[in-house]
Amino acid sequence: MTHDCDILIVGGGLNGPALALAAAQAGMRSIVVDRLSFEARADGGFDGRSYALALASQRLLAAIGIWRAVAGNAQPMERIITSDGRAGEGPVWPFAMHFDHGEMDEGAMGYMLEDRYLRRALLEAIEAAPHITTRSLENVVDQEVTPQAARIRLASGEVLSGALLVGADGRQSGTGNRAGIRRTGWDYGQTALVCAVEHEKPHGGAAHQFFMPNGPLAILPLPGNRSSIVWSEATEVAAGIAALDDEGFLAALRPRFGDFLGGIALAGGRFSYPLNLTMANETVRERLALIGDAAQGVHPIAGQGFNQGLADVATLTQVLADARRRGEDIGARGVLERHRAWRSFDRATLALGMDAVNRLFSNDNPLLRLGRGLGMAAIDRMPGLRRRFIREAAGVSGDIPNLLQGKPA
Repeated sequence: MTHDCDILIVGGGLNGPALALAAAQAGMRSIVVDRLSFEARADGGFDGRSYALALASQRLLAAIGIWRAVAGNAQPMERIITSDGRAGEGPVWPFAMHFDHGEMDEGAMGYMLEDRYLRRALLEAIEAAPHITTRSLENVVDQEVTPQAARIRLASGEVLSGALLVGADGRQSGTGNRAGIRRTGWDYGQTALVCAVEHEKPHGGAAHQFFMPNGPLAILPLPGNRSSIVWSEATEVAAGIAALDDEGFLAALRPRFGDFLGGIALAGGRFSYPLNLTMANETVRERLALIGDAAQGVHPIAGQGFNQGLADVATLTQVLADARRRGEDIGARGVLERHRAWRSFDRATLALGMDAVNRLFSNDNPLLRLGRGLGMAAIDRMPGLRRRFIREAAGVSGDIPNLLQGKPA
């Protein structure tokens, strides 16, 4: 049967374009559909949003031709320091975990990259790619899967067909909803306050994760004397802080941030979003796959959400490329099950692990505080275990698909 493309991708944010570019390198044609215009999605203004890219994710971006366009704006993460404490008091226990890039052979553990640079680079790349077609300012109003094809109908009335339909359309995935796929999850009673700050002293490429009773505060290095802030607070407290003007917001942040980087000032806008865990009960069906947050949205502890989306891109592309080389139907359920099986363990362990860490650290129980302080101190004194954690966080251990190794799928 003749299709309009091999892969219909709904969602033109980050994971969708990355999948289209990876698939194009393997000879597959894609159509990327998004409800926003190119200009809106590629807005170059600094809005404070940034991503902590694991080393494996950086390798994927290099493999699909994106890294060279953004490398000059990326900040290497050379150290990660995790500690426990209270606002205004600093660490309660003299214990912390220190991870240093010198303990692995590959260099930096990862990179911080602002959304404005990554998003624009991905969008410009798909606009220029001959194997990729885009449909902007289009809503998908219906979808259908048959033994021969996946089809979507746009609000304009246009009907598109492909061998495979991929939902890369976020936690409220319309692709998953239209397919009747249910989701499992829960609310954490926390809200993330996101911004960027300028500070007087250099950060030295160090990322800090500071656990407080209401939720963690991540201070992540950006180029220059700037850092990205992901500050999790109890929802009611966060609502009050978000309503403050900029000076009031900084007055609330300073006792939590501390003075180790000198004075701070806001750089860009402020954002907030509720924190929850949401997992699609099915990530593949006949001629249908969900990736990124459409498959699983996790707590931002450790900044693994986008990295997990790129891991989806890497495994799905390799499975499809291998199937295509063997002459198989890339939309067949059996083919897509290989992707699901490859990703299911990592997805489950990440979701449960981040949930457990958040529950363990987001409280002020003195016995738990003592236990986790002692635990962090013990890990910090075990080089072998520490190196294992570093390699896991960098995404360079286990059964790694080619793209996450920087190789073609």
